Amino acid sequence: MRFITKRIHAFLDYPVAIALIVLPFLLGLGSSNPLAMELSVVTGIAAFILTLLTDHHLGAFRVISYQIHLIVDFLVAIVFLMAPFIFSFEGIDAYYYWVNGIAVLSVVSMHKPELAV
Repeated sequence: MRFITKRIHAFLDYPVAIALIVLPFLLGLGSSNPLAMELSVVTGIAAFILTLLTDHHLGAFRVISYQIHLIVDFLVAIVFLMAPFIFSFEGIDAYYYWVNGIAVLSVVSMHKPELAV
């Protein structure tokens, strides 16, 4: 079931980027490894910049194609799913990355292809 359009995705991008920056502080990430906090904040900043640069209606500069944006999102999901294993995240640190990885992977996999015009 693919129902997430380019427009819906664009509306999700900015709040998700901000959440990736703010939530690690609110949740107290980093107890098992300080990188758990840092990775999320850096990813959030990069996601915000990526969204500003993406060619969709909420992109400010529109120099990166939406397809490239989706590929980056997919790669971030994979990194988030693997990070707890690679960096020995435990507890909330691990759960945070697994939940976010699954969420991003779900959004990317539910992307509705655009019709060619």
